[in-house]
Amino acid sequence: MSAPLRVGNASGFYGDRATAWREMLDGGELDVLTGDYLAELTMLILGRDRMRDPALGYAKTFLRQLEGCLGTALDRGVRIVTNAGGLNPAGLAAAIGSLADRLGLTARIGYVEGDALARPDALTANVYLGAFGIAACLDAGADVVVTGRVTDASLAVGPAIARFGWGRDDLDALAGATVAGHLIECGAQVTGGNFSFFTELPDGGHRPGFPIAEIHPDGSSVLTKHPGTGGAVTVETVTAQLLYEVGGPAYLGPDVVTRLDTVRLHQDGPDRVRVSGVRGTPPPDTLKVGVNNLGGFRNSMTFVLCGLDVPAKAALVRGQLEEAVGKEGLEFTLARTDHPDAADTEAASALLHVHLRDGDKARAGRAFSAAAVELALASYPGCTLTTLPGDATPYGVFTADTVPQDAVEHVAVLPGGERVPIPPPTRTDAAAAHATEVVPATGGAAARPEGTGPTRRAPLGELVGARSGDKGGDANLGVWARTDATYVWLRGWLTVERLAELLPETAPLTVERYELPHLRAVNFVVRGLLGQGVAASTRFDPQAKALGELLRCRVVDLPADLPTGPPQRVGEAGA
Repeated sequence: MSAPLRVGNASGFYGDRATAWREMLDGGELDVLTGDYLAELTMLILGRDRMRDPALGYAKTFLRQLEGCLGTALDRGVRIVTNAGGLNPAGLAAAIGSLADRLGLTARIGYVEGDALARPDALTANVYLGAFGIAACLDAGADVVVTGRVTDASLAVGPAIARFGWGRDDLDALAGATVAGHLIECGAQVTGGNFSFFTELPDGGHRPGFPIAEIHPDGSSVLTKHPGTGGAVTVETVTAQLLYEVGGPAYLGPDVVTRLDTVRLHQDGPDRVRVSGVRGTPPPDTLKVGVNNLGGFRNSMTFVLCGLDVPAKAALVRGQLEEAVGKEGLEFTLARTDHPDAADTEAASALLHVHLRDGDKARAGRAFSAAAVELALASYPGCTLTTLPGDATPYGVFTADTVPQDAVEHVAVLPGGERVPIPPPTRTDAAAAHATEVVPATGGAAARPEGTGPTRRAPLGELVGARSGDKGGDANLGVWARTDATYVWLRGWLTVERLAELLPETAPLTVERYELPHLRAVNFVVRGLLGQGVAASTRFDPQAKALGELLRCRVVDLPADLPTGPPQRVGEAGA
């Protein structure tokens, strides 16, 4: 079929806009509607749900959303593909069947399993499967396909395989669809959500619509949204999402390695961005495994330090708490939010965040929080806390592992109940999973020599946008230039050493730097910034979502001749 496949997305995470399913079904024509519910933290949450009730382990909110939409989707021939099955895709598929029966509907439901690994030492251990199991269910006539842990992009790649009949060797097409899937997987992030230049959006970023990828037979696509919805689809909003939670130019997947350095973006009209030129190479011979374990118990208390002698006040609290509960597992973070000569208490105050992690729930619980409260009349002048004494809560630890592709039993369970094994790819690249290339710039002018021309002191974000995120204990930070001239400067100026100056917490860590000239972008991967992952992190920004905005607010010497504001013409990147 030569007509493009219109794939919309109505969920970017467990807890996304509840009305998005209805908005997407009512807003215009679609062939497929996807919903992404799984993140590393979500798998931990579902694992704890399953501990309480073995029948759970899936995203319960999806069932509530589907109740008001299933009939509409069936009437309009819109097929639904979701990873809301989490740790129990068979359970969710059965629950959808019961829902359909209660509503008097006939729905053909397929599901994909095989991602769960039996590891007695883990709370959850799940392989990131590919898209061919989804395609098999759709080929068998499924109206709804439920998966567990597949790659987020597979939710869009699977329907494209089913529509266009791609095989394992159609690597460029698979790579192109992977980019389309990656772009829509996080919902409104590609239509103006979390966008550096949100003040320039037509509605100021108030309520961006959810995205649609029009995928073509060759794997190219057009990113768009329903008419009349908020936000915008521009080369820059698409660039921002393309840089989200990625590493080097070789974007690893179970079905294909997608070369992000080949992606071309072109504004194809209002709220339409064409994505083309994507190239793919054989996938690695291993699959990624996400492993969650319970790491112990945690608790936090926050002290308000007002006025003078803030460091001395913080030191006093530290000494008192260490004496009361012991030093082990205690962590102190002093946030200097105070301003000198302030006219009100809040502006004059710093915050001392105290965290305790321990395997002993009693020590991390009331023993700690009560010790903090007991200091109220026996510590620094003006002592007060923003938190009440409370018990400890469990926290999780995320690690990543790999298993051979052929060691996983990837199975599509068709609507009729037939179980179809999905064989692994016949052609793989054993070196792909171990590549740590730092790709030099290509296809552009040489970097602008530093120290040429006048400069001005201003925030870096006047010239560049940024998008950052988490992958386990690592963080990525993608920075893009708004014009070609700015990119020439950026690629020479923003080195790993410069990043360490601007973001000192990255200085002692391993930082990889990659250039994506077609996107006018530089991407950094900061290894270990997030420790044991979001569930264990005590950072103020545990998922590094604000890391890019922190970089943009740093005041630096900007070349005075580079233009600020949006490009004169919302146009092309790498065209």
